Amino acid sequence: MQRIVQLQHNAPAQLLRLLFHDCFIRGCDASVLLADSNENGTHVEREAIPNRTLKGFDIIDMIKDEIEEKCPGIVSCSDILVLATRDGIALAGGLYYPVLTGRRDSKESFFDEAMPEISRPDGNITETLKLFSLRGFDERETVALLGGHNIGKIGCEFIRPRLSNFMGTGLPDPTIPFDFLEELMRKCPDDNSTINNMLNEHIARGLSESAMSYSQGLSALSSVGTSFDNHY
Repeated sequence: MQRIVQLQHNAPAQLLRLLFHDCFIRGCDASVLLADSNENGTHVEREAIPNRTLKGFDIIDMIKDEIEEKCPGIVSCSDILVLATRDGIALAGGLYYPVLTGRRDSKESFFDEAMPEISRPDGNITETLKLFSLRGFDERETVALLGGHNIGKIGCEFIRPRLSNFMGTGLPDPTIPFDFLEELMRKCPDDNSTINNMLNEHIARGLSESAMSYSQGLSALSSVGTSFDNHY
């Protein structure tokens, strides 16, 4: 992961999103990695609309290939995804946390569940809380999990309606503070397709002490929403 993150600074964000989309449907079983149709010919999860923009599959494939050379048939893809994500977060400045292993990979993928049950980027707070509560998370835990969005990027198409045509009014969302609205509009003009994580531009920092100890001095990550902290 050190080598991967050095070459691809947005890898932690890609893996974190990939892990969430996997775990939110039937648990962390690597079912989102399955590319071929199920045995009965039905679609697989990665073909569902919420999953079509997922990235990081190539990273898991790369790690899996290396591990198979050392100990073939032992380590599951689901364990690899969980561990690689944990290490990526630590390398991006987040805390290192212990992870138990022993997961088994699913042979089936769940397209019909992924379509309606993964929270949408433009979903409101009521919808989001309901989806997380169905999996046993309370409001505080839901907010903590959503905090993973402090790294990575978001498409401007999910933000523009609130900046210029909130609920069809032709005006910005009145709940957005004016200075933050100005910042969003600069970041997401009409001719721009992506918006970098805004907060990280102001608070970009190196790795935390725990992550630096873990990464043995890996160079600090600072751009393109790659620094993990608690400012979300």
